Amino acid sequence: MQEPHNQESIEEQNLPGTGDTPEADHSGAAGYTESAGEEMTPDIEQQLKEAEIRAAEHHDAWLRAKAENENIRKRAQADIANAHKYAVDNFSVQLLAVMDSLDAALAVENSTIESLKDGVELTRKQLVAIFEKFNIHTIDPQGEKFDPHRHEAMCAVESDLPPNTVMQVMQKGYVLHDRVIRPAMVTVSKARGA
Repeated sequence: MQEPHNQESIEEQNLPGTGDTPEADHSGAAGYTESAGEEMTPDIEQQLKEAEIRAAEHHDAWLRAKAENENIRKRAQADIANAHKYAVDNFSVQLLAVMDSLDAALAVENSTIESLKDGVELTRKQLVAIFEKFNIHTIDPQGEKFDPHRHEAMCAVESDLPPNTVMQVMQKGYVLHDRVIRPAMVTVSKARGA
């Protein structure tokens, strides 16, 4: 008769709410999860706020970089426009001396042909010096082979010279550094009977 009594006491030990049952442990774990969830929520919110702050800082930095880039682009465009506008500034200043010489020659009332010629020669020397300073060189191809990149043939004349030889320079050409700014106008030879 003692066995049923022991049985009942064992069942009482396993009843819900006694604290030793798995259900009591489970309800305790559920309480832990809730408290852990409550602790995690402020942490996630804080991380979100920090991420939003960092995103705002990055967006602000991006806007500043974009504005700086736009300012640099505008300054570069202005510099290019000024470079085009004032590219001949030094050349223009040098040419003023030539203009002064021409004005002085015209101001002389009782000039002779000889004095005018001397004045023109001096003025031409000034101009040649300025051209050399700015790498402007003359194309004077008399007797050379015709070069269509540097010369412009005005006519061809039968001659004993080899064909396509420059016989006469009607107008000199000019190059700036290596670029032709005006081709020389020339007469070229062609074979007789051609």
